[in-house]
Amino acid sequence: MTTMTTADTPRTTTPGATMRALVKAHDAPGLDFVADRPVPAGSHGVAGEPGPGEVLIRVKMAGVCGTDRHIYEWDDWAQNRVPVGIVTGHEFAGEVARLGPGVAGLEVGQRVSAEGHILGPRDAAGVGTDYNARTGNAHIARDMQVIGVDRDGCFADWLIVPAVNVWPLHDDIPDRWGAILDPFGNAVHTVMEAGVSARTVLITGVGAIGLMAVMVARAAGASRIFAMDVDPARLELACELGADDAFNAKDGDGWIDKIRRATRGEGADALVEMSGAPGAYDTGFRALRNGGTASLLGTPSKPFVFDWAKHVIFKGTRLVGIHGRRMYETWYQAENLLLSGRIDLDRVITHTMPLERYEDALRAMQSGEAIKPVLRVSE
Repeated sequence: MTTMTTADTPRTTTPGATMRALVKAHDAPGLDFVADRPVPAGSHGVAGEPGPGEVLIRVKMAGVCGTDRHIYEWDDWAQNRVPVGIVTGHEFAGEVARLGPGVAGLEVGQRVSAEGHILGPRDAAGVGTDYNARTGNAHIARDMQVIGVDRDGCFADWLIVPAVNVWPLHDDIPDRWGAILDPFGNAVHTVMEAGVSARTVLITGVGAIGLMAVMVARAAGASRIFAMDVDPARLELACELGADDAFNAKDGDGWIDKIRRATRGEGADALVEMSGAPGAYDTGFRALRNGGTASLLGTPSKPFVFDWAKHVIFKGTRLVGIHGRRMYETWYQAENLLLSGRIDLDRVITHTMPLERYEDALRAMQSGEAIKPVLRVSE
C-alpha cells in the first residue's frame, strides 16, 4: 500500500454540485472552460458518489497530449470519433476521494493514476466478457471506451472510473510523472512490441512520446537508435536522451542510405512510428530492412495513400498496431523502468500551468515550443 507524505495529504475529499472542466462544447475548433459542470455520477446515477466497483478521484495534475490537440483543432479524426459535449483529457494523477461499494485494495487519500481504457460489459469480478478482454488484449476490447475521447475525461476537478482501472502511484513517482504515465505507457508498449533488445531501431517523430521511446529503447538494450523528425531542437534532445544518430527530414531522404550503411546495407531492424505523418510512414518503411518489424503508434489526422505492396507485402514486414497500453503488463513495465532510474520524464515536461491556461498549453504545442505540458488541476 502506498504511504502518503504530509505534502500529499488531501485538502478536501468532498465534491460540491459542480466543478471546473474543459468541455468539447461545440462542433468546431476549440474547447470551453466551464466552472459549472455537474460533478460526475456513478453507475447508479448519484452525483459525486461512485457506484459499485467504482472510485471517485480528485484530479491533481493532467497531461496534455496530441490527442487533445486533435480534439482542440477538430480535425477529421476527432470529428469522426469524439462526441460533442464531453469533458476532455485522459492523462492524470490524483487522489482517491471516495470508494464505491465492494472496492478493496484502495484507500481514501491514496495517490493514483488510472488506465484510461474502460471496458464495456464486465462480469461480477470486473473482467471484460468479449474475446480480447479474455485473451490478454483488453486494451483493444470490442466495446472499449477511452476517457476524454468517448466518455468524460480528466480535465476536471473530479473523475469516476472503475476501481480495476486505478493504478496506485509508487512513493518515488511524483504527481507530475504520474500525470503522464498514460503516454509513457504508450512509448513503453510501442517499443516493447518492436522487440528492440540488441537490435537497431528507427524512431520517426520525436515529440513527447517519441522522446520517451528513445529513453525506453536505450533502457531496453537497443544496439543502435536512429531518430528522425523535422525539429532540430528535438533531434538534439533525442541524442541527449540516448539516440545515436538523428536526421532532419527537411534535409531530404539521404539519411536512409546512412542508416543502411550503419546496418550492413540492410536497414533498421525495427521501426517505431510516432508521428502519424504520411511522409514519415513512407520514409520510415523505406529505411526498414526486409523482414523488419514496424510498431505503429502515430495517428494520421486523415487517410493517406500508402504503398502496401512495396513496404509491407513484398518486404515481409511484420506490422504491429499500437493502441494504448496492455492491461496491465505495460503499467508494470513502465513503473519498473521509472524506478530503475534510467528514465527521467522531467526531460520532456516543458510546461506546467493551471487548468485555466489550457489554451496556452495547446498553442505552445502547436508552435512547437512545448514538448509535454502538464496542467495543475488542483493543489
